[in-house]
Amino acid sequence: MRWISLSRWLPVPLLTALVVSTWTPQTLAQETSNPFTSRIDVRMGRQLFQAQCTTCHGLNATGGDEGVGPDLTTGQFRHADTDAGLYQVIRNGIRGTAMIGLSAESTDQSVWQLVTYLRSLNLTADGPVGSPTIGQTLFTEKGGCARCHMVDGAGGRLGPDLSFVGDRRNPDELQTDLVDPDAEVAPRWWTMKVTGSDGRQFEGLRMNEDTFSFRIMDADEALRSFSKYGPWSYERVQTSTMPTYSQSLTTAERNDLVTYLFSLRRDR
Repeated sequence: MRWISLSRWLPVPLLTALVVSTWTPQTLAQETSNPFTSRIDVRMGRQLFQAQCTTCHGLNATGGDEGVGPDLTTGQFRHADTDAGLYQVIRNGIRGTAMIGLSAESTDQSVWQLVTYLRSLNLTADGPVGSPTIGQTLFTEKGGCARCHMVDGAGGRLGPDLSFVGDRRNPDELQTDLVDPDAEVAPRWWTMKVTGSDGRQFEGLRMNEDTFSFRIMDADEALRSFSKYGPWSYERVQTSTMPTYSQSLTTAERNDLVTYLFSLRRDR
């Protein structure tokens, strides 16, 4: 892990309000999701916050004296509701306020770690409240998740590997994944539907695609390759193959499942 020198940071009030401002992305700044979400990153973000931000936002991030900086522990931010939005505010500041952006010398990793720390403040108070043991049982049995998802080398390959999903997704995002799986589907998980001239149909996960051909993996995890100029039609399906659990699982069961998924981290 690359350690960050605190001497490179300028003392600034972190967040008087949060907005998305015009910015020039650096390499890691082009990320739409936070790539630094481990517990080590939380600790690094906390150290940086305590060294640079407490004058305006208070030692525990609950707000500074005389209203200089807002309470950052609620998980609700005035002008940004995504990690990318928080990144932009921390990096660039807010025009016309006491909140100025970080120095251009500050690394993108440092900014993401501050985002991770801010998110952790709300997760500590309002994190998942279920049972990870019951959640694991739901994952493998009633929920049927293991048919498509792999954890620690066991499970299916038709969905993302969830071995470290707790490092990538917070509890609210995991809840959304369960009740509205179509809300965010990366192109990697699109499917292809193929209809032959004889009426036969094939459908499967789009494994790769180029100008001339594509390959899919069907529900039995069998690979099939097709030429784009063959005697069939094809279409990309950009919705998720994952079912919604809004009705098939109770609220308590979804909380249990989210708690289990959130526990799947590299440092467990």
